[in-house]
Amino acid sequence: MNERKLTRSRGLYFEEFAVGDQVESVGRTITETDVVNFAALSGDWNLIHTDAEYSQGQMFGQRVAHGLLILSVASGLAVRLGFLEETTLAFRSISEWRMQRPVFIGDTIHVRLTVEETKAMPRLGGGLVNFKVEVLNQRDEVCQRGTWEMLVKARPS
Repeated sequence: MNERKLTRSRGLYFEEFAVGDQVESVGRTITETDVVNFAALSGDWNLIHTDAEYSQGQMFGQRVAHGLLILSVASGLAVRLGFLEETTLAFRSISEWRMQRPVFIGDTIHVRLTVEETKAMPRLGGGLVNFKVEVLNQRDEVCQRGTWEMLVKARPS
């Protein structure tokens, strides 16, 4: 996505997306508080996430942030970009999601979104925008990736 689009104070309409548009978010550091709060919210108290002593003896040698925590943070980082504000009708699907590399407490992640496909859906008041989404760590290594399908409003006539 070009700079002109990203400086708008509102979201983009369906017609403003083009295949190949790309944007990256700011970074966010994953904290121990994030992991504990997510464990409490989700009920996932797996020791690999919550027990430092146990985790030292496991394959990664330290606690790993929940994969779904990272997906949730990625969604929040995407929203902070602003281009979907007030124009998103629905988050339709997540597909081919892969958790390729662990995210540890103290890692800083950011997201890269690239428009892969658009499809007008006039009867739904807009169109589908498929984003290739990559969650990267502070070393620009892809930790998670997949496709998000969003239904976005059409420009008012």
